Amino acid sequence: MAIRKQHINPENDLGFGPQPVIKNQPLINKDGSVNVKRRGLSRFNTADTYHTLIKMSWARFWVVVLSGYLIANLFFASIYVLIGMDSLDGASAHNQMSHMLDAFFFSAQTISTVGYGHISPRGVIANSVAAFESMIGLLAFALATGLLYGRFSKPSAKIVYSENMVVAPYGDNGRGLMFRLANIRKNVLIDLDIQVIFSYNEVVDGKPIRRFFPLELERKYVSLLTLNWTIVHPLDANSPLIDMIYEDLETYQASFSVLLKAFDDTFSQTVHSRTSYIAQDMVWNAKFVPMFTRDEDGRIELDMGKISEFDMVE
Repeated sequence: MAIRKQHINPENDLGFGPQPVIKNQPLINKDGSVNVKRRGLSRFNTADTYHTLIKMSWARFWVVVLSGYLIANLFFASIYVLIGMDSLDGASAHNQMSHMLDAFFFSAQTISTVGYGHISPRGVIANSVAAFESMIGLLAFALATGLLYGRFSKPSAKIVYSENMVVAPYGDNGRGLMFRLANIRKNVLIDLDIQVIFSYNEVVDGKPIRRFFPLELERKYVSLLTLNWTIVHPLDANSPLIDMIYEDLETYQASFSVLLKAFDDTFSQTVHSRTSYIAQDMVWNAKFVPMFTRDEDGRIELDMGKISEFDMVE
């Protein structure tokens, strides 16, 4: 085994304990989410509903909102139909289908409190349903507005990482383990602090356990992220990975967890970003190509499309 075990610090376990990695399942996914599947929760558990609605993609969020709006209107329209065709004044329906359409559009006007006035409820039952629907509409739209505000206002770091780690020439005839990152947004990130925690499986008394320890970096702190930042772990005499080979890393299902913390100057809050790399993400004898050039006025241009580009070297 090429990894020097005397450097291991078992306290840096990322909260996963000594559970080994099986079938190359990373502890932290590429997108920064934790690779843990939860079971045993009730189907009606609502403890995570708000978090799910805030964190889901915009496409899924709009599908949920529009589906809820459609289902609610269909539900109340069905009630108006069940009450009877004479439950709505001003409706010009002559059959059940046209009455359903009138009821649906009346429901949409009622739940949004628009109330054009062309159609109105008749009778105690229809008026009671309309009053209840308008109250539900007020609460539902207030909730949707709050979720929209929460999604727009929550501080987050939009950091893009290189797809691969490379083992590149570094220093005087040395090598370094490298990856790089950049900020997609135009906001300013200050006081950036990064950790790279290396982990692998080890067999102790016939039982596989997971070992964790942080890697020493060329620079783990920068005051301001203006361009891209190449993170370097020197593979020198002090590195536990100086003699590493791909077969060792693959056999012991090694991984590198990246934890980034920064201060967002726009929101005046601390933001976090995470990703991970496994043995299959590493490229030996390669170096990243420069991401920035100069325009005609001498201004720096940063090409985000080159974040993962590299050249092979001897």
